[in-house]
Amino acid sequence: MPTEIPNPPDAARLSAGLRDTGYDFLTASADIIDNSLAAGAKNVKVSIHIREDGRRFVYFGDDGSGMDYNGLINALRYGSDERENPESLGKFGLGLKTASSSICRQFSVISRNTEGHDLKKVYCNLDFIKERNEWINLTETPTAEDHEAFDAHCGKTGTLVVWEQCDRLLEKDYRDPGSSKEMAAVKRLRNKLKDHCALIFHKYLDPKETEFYDVSISINEEIVEPWNPFQPDLASQVLPVESTSLQIETASGSIEAATLKAWIFPHKDDLHEEDRKKAKILVKNQGIYVYREGRLIHHGDWLGLWSPEPHSNLLRVEFNFGYKLDEVFGVGVKKDDVILDDNLLEHIHETIQPAYRSANQNYRKTQRQSVARGITHEPSNKRINETPNTASPKINTVDPENNQATVNNNRGSSIRIKTSIGSNVDPAKLFIEPVERISQGGLWEPCLNSASSDNHSTAVRINKEHDFYTKIYSQMQSGFSVEGVDLLLWALAAAEFNSTDEELQPIWEDIREEVSSNLRKLLRNVKIPDQT
Repeated sequence: MPTEIPNPPDAARLSAGLRDTGYDFLTASADIIDNSLAAGAKNVKVSIHIREDGRRFVYFGDDGSGMDYNGLINALRYGSDERENPESLGKFGLGLKTASSSICRQFSVISRNTEGHDLKKVYCNLDFIKERNEWINLTETPTAEDHEAFDAHCGKTGTLVVWEQCDRLLEKDYRDPGSSKEMAAVKRLRNKLKDHCALIFHKYLDPKETEFYDVSISINEEIVEPWNPFQPDLASQVLPVESTSLQIETASGSIEAATLKAWIFPHKDDLHEEDRKKAKILVKNQGIYVYREGRLIHHGDWLGLWSPEPHSNLLRVEFNFGYKLDEVFGVGVKKDDVILDDNLLEHIHETIQPAYRSANQNYRKTQRQSVARGITHEPSNKRINETPNTASPKINTVDPENNQATVNNNRGSSIRIKTSIGSNVDPAKLFIEPVERISQGGLWEPCLNSASSDNHSTAVRINKEHDFYTKIYSQMQSGFSVEGVDLLLWALAAAEFNSTDEELQPIWEDIREEVSSNLRKLLRNVKIPDQT
């Protein structure tokens, strides 16, 4: 029989080590709020304060079920008893302690579970644990200040968590405690926490989310408004209904459901300014949003399926699962990450690939259109119109229905050619005509245009979706530069019309196609400029 050897952890070293489990202020605060929601709170109040002497305090209060004295002792125990409700956002019995100690050296829990009963207080002081090298919590009668803070943050029942000796609240120490710079840093921190809670708990903050009960969260008395990353009033859910439900097997062999949805937004240029602010179409907001019991636990990337890049900005994916799948997805203490099985990732990739491709194409198309709107060709058209002695063919007849014409050119008279023919063309686009697309994806093609139904003359159509147009034209700093390239392309079109026949025309087409293809290859890794 083996001999049992008691080997308790070194309290001083372990308590210090647990401060470095990866929490930052935002994830630590969300973990404390999880406990309030687990206690059935309808209102959660958070406040961050700096005293005149530079001491920093953070208060988390709720009007939940509260705890008695034994409940407080359990709450401050590392690895506290498992909650009765397995759906609870509190999971391992570690969050309160590890989250709090990551920010401060002393944290108190003050609570009552029956209206009118006395408050109870238990607290943890890391310096005391270090001095005694024992896992010891402390209790004392709540002070008048504790009562005042409880009344300000909690209900008739509820719990108040107080962080003090906050040595890790801010990213740097300020020379003058309570200075204007430090106060400004705290204000920024409050705003970041508001934004964080607005996203992480948006399904609980939004009354329209009927699957989850309503909660109000305030930061220094400012109500947190939910921010739904999918904005159903703006974006469209594009996955077929049969693809939105996933059946996943647990380690015990049971089958549990998860849901998958893909949301595509309009391009920001197609949104009104107010809707643009709501949508927040940015690289950092694309990707897969993973929820456990309605609480966001991971976002901001594609879980390795794709690399974040601007052309994916219009797509966001929603993945939801319940507590019964915790072990399958490896939900950790901080509840800010998730591990998905390779087979599941492959299935998700296959399911949302069409949506990813569609969102990418929509972004590129609208971005190209946006770029094109900023380019004018009127000076080029005016210059060509005012230069009558250019070398170009004489147009004898045009047949718009069959895209054919006969011309007199350097190859002879009555030469038959195939070409695009435009009638009743806007005079501002008569000679240089930007178009949405050109056959074979070329950059340019010659055509015959007229502002009426006759008197057609040489013109050139330029493909607004070609990379040269969106990436080079768009970055020309002056209208004169645009005019220069316009005139070059028009001159090439005139030269083609003036030196072609039925035998040579395919050769000219091949030259245009090869030039256009090479330009596209050369510009493949050049980004379309942002027009914001």
